[in-house]
Amino acid sequence: MSGQLLFPRGRIGSCAARMRRRGGTLTQLLVVLGIIVVIIALLLPNFRRAQGLERRSKCRSNLKQISVALHEYHNIYGGFPPAYTVDASGKALHSWRTLILPYMDQQALYDKIDLSKPWDDPTNAEAYATAMDVYHCPTADLEQGQTVYLAVVTAESCLRPTEMRPISEITDGTSNTMVVMEVSVKYAVPWMAPWDTDERIVLSPKPDDDLHHYGGSYYIFADSSIQFLSAETETATLRSLITPAGGEVVGEF
Repeated sequence: MSGQLLFPRGRIGSCAARMRRRGGTLTQLLVVLGIIVVIIALLLPNFRRAQGLERRSKCRSNLKQISVALHEYHNIYGGFPPAYTVDASGKALHSWRTLILPYMDQQALYDKIDLSKPWDDPTNAEAYATAMDVYHCPTADLEQGQTVYLAVVTAESCLRPTEMRPISEITDGTSNTMVVMEVSVKYAVPWMAPWDTDERIVLSPKPDDDLHHYGGSYYIFADSSIQFLSAETETATLRSLITPAGGEVVGEF
């Protein structure tokens, strides 16, 4: 058998052709995968941006519903709701967020709440367990039932402790008076709780990690508008926006 090939020439040629084809197919596959990776890399930032804009729009919509409800309450009772209600001994019972429920199509939920007992009383457990999407910023990583929509509550704020405030007392102008703001997740509270924010948190620096939206936060103003304020807004301007009748000159915001 000297001088004879172990395999016929035709079979060797066929194997070589298949190997070349496989090599070509693998190269083509790698090229296609490379193109897909590039396309994904190009589209991902736009997708994330669109997702961020959608969440930002939803957050703004939530705050607008809250704003409208605050004004509906004012129209019926002659003033914005108190920041919280109290019992005979002065113990805080319920938040303004509970008081405006009927004006956000939540009359049935409101009727389940015993306003004579604290928000966290077992009697009110079922109501608190109800998911309230309107109080949830879609960008915030929150536990069930938590909210970052807090009123600015001081002795001179628009929503003040235990007392209603009519618009007629907002002499600085309703467009220059903030009512509710977004706070960092670290300041989140249960939506039914009679807890809010104060001047210290409003005026404190806001690192990027504390923001739910790039560059700043949303605020509800007493004229029912929703304003996006930069995280770089000057402290003096923020301070002037807290008081409805402070007589301060409001800077640009």
